[in-house]
Amino acid sequence: MKIVLAYSGGLDTSVIVKWLKETYDAEIVTFSADIGQEEELKGLSQKARRTGASRHYTLDLVEEFARDFIYPMIRANAVYEGQYYLGTSIARPLIAKAQIGIARKERADTVAHGATGKGNDQCRFEFTYMALAPHLAIMSPWKLDSFRAKFPGRAEMIAYCRKHKIPVEASLKKPYSMDRNLLHISYEAGILEDPWFDPTTKANKGMYKLTVAPEDAPDKPEYVELDFVKGNCVAVNGRKLTPAGVLRALNQLGGRHGIGRVDLVENRFVGMKSRGVYETPGGTILMHAHRQVESLTMDREVMHLRDSLIPKYAELVYYGFWFSPERECLQAFVDESQKFVTGTVRLKLYKGNVITCGRKSKYSLYDPHIATMEGVKSSYHQNDATGFIRINGLRLRARLTAQGGPKA
Repeated sequence: MKIVLAYSGGLDTSVIVKWLKETYDAEIVTFSADIGQEEELKGLSQKARRTGASRHYTLDLVEEFARDFIYPMIRANAVYEGQYYLGTSIARPLIAKAQIGIARKERADTVAHGATGKGNDQCRFEFTYMALAPHLAIMSPWKLDSFRAKFPGRAEMIAYCRKHKIPVEASLKKPYSMDRNLLHISYEAGILEDPWFDPTTKANKGMYKLTVAPEDAPDKPEYVELDFVKGNCVAVNGRKLTPAGVLRALNQLGGRHGIGRVDLVENRFVGMKSRGVYETPGGTILMHAHRQVESLTMDREVMHLRDSLIPKYAELVYYGFWFSPERECLQAFVDESQKFVTGTVRLKLYKGNVITCGRKSKYSLYDPHIATMEGVKSSYHQNDATGFIRINGLRLRARLTAQGGPKA
């Protein structure tokens, strides 16, 4: 038996490497995806091999993550339940896809992950395995009675690591989990399981890694200009950047001004509610700017139709159906809608706020001659509105005549 494990080096996967090797007498190959975790990747290869892995791979997927996963989602303006920018959700299908590539290279028969049996990540990993490599067996330790019996909680896992001299940063003094990538950092579990707990107080705000508290942000606002081509941001302040470069630059800007913090109770795919705290500085700026270019260049009915599909698109990403035919169909529509979403947006960043200060585009549908309240001749004739309103009001008049109308 040869298992390729999606490995972060955190508490769960550190335990799982040794547990899988001992329990199944299997060869364990570990795989980590560099999707912008920064310092979290240091020393993973050595740690994995010391814990029992025969081989370790770390793949640089940062540009692919930004270009082929984050940017398509930004073009769709996808936000789950009106608040969550899907930072963890969008990363999992890429990690699982790359993991399958390692499994093929290693001729492994099994893929494994450390996602709990209560969360969404188990779905995101396993749906991707099934969509791209259904012949591989799937090992999910948290869904095994024997694993949960040995590790009913974090205390037992930490004790196991100490016993086997497995270095982990987790401790009972810091009982929350953190997941970082280029788009965001998420925090959940432990002290955050109480939805009344306030992580923004002076005693608790050290939890945040990417952003300063808005009240601690500079008193002077900062302006930034973003250039878009066909729905994709291609430059920041006139400097052309790759998708990953754009997000890195905006993360720094947004973090400095306390932008992108979200604290919500969300509805997981498996049925329960969960409290999560997120930092998405660059993504928040990017999504806001993208919407501003669309406001200038996108046809009204196309925008309204696309907007009606945002909850479904976001749901598919959140649930783990990135590699599903329905998401691909939605993406085709979204990308068609972006043909003329080209232009420049000027924003002001100030104490947690993203404020629009201007937008322009050579494809602008905004006609000042039509929109003006001054007496300028244009293709719009106000007299036409009389018939327009009477026709659209016909059913309202008919209802009053035939049925007595609404209760007012």
